[in-house]
Amino acid sequence: MAGTINKVILIGHLGDEVKMNYFEGGNSIGRFPIATNESYTNRQTGERVTTTEWHNIVVRNKLAETCEKYLSKGDKIYCEGRIKTRQWEQDGQKRYMTEIHVTNMTFLNTNKDTGAEASQNESTPNTSSKSIIEEDDDLPF
Repeated sequence: MAGTINKVILIGHLGDEVKMNYFEGGNSIGRFPIATNESYTNRQTGERVTTTEWHNIVVRNKLAETCEKYLSKGDKIYCEGRIKTRQWEQDGQKRYMTEIHVTNMTFLNTNKDTGAEASQNESTPNTSSKSIIEEDDDLPF
């Protein structure tokens, strides 16, 4: 294989509300954490163990505005994107943050379901980012 790929697929629950930043020219960025869980049974104790991993999500422009409008803490989402690492210096120490820059998103369930269907009719370049699937649907993965 000649090239490389940087692709992330996550299904998780929002850990907080979408935090928005708006810029000149109409651009915007939304940020929020999502949690993914993994469960397994400890072979020695037979106890069920669940671990949670937190991911920093970044969405831009129209997708960010849609997320702000329809998502809230606890909602379940499917997202695709790529990993990016930011670096900065604070108090003389280098700091790093790994983020998932989302390019495609599906709302699996939302607390604001009442108006979510209206978002499906909005025309945007990334229409799949507005699709809604009921929580009890069987996903193929």
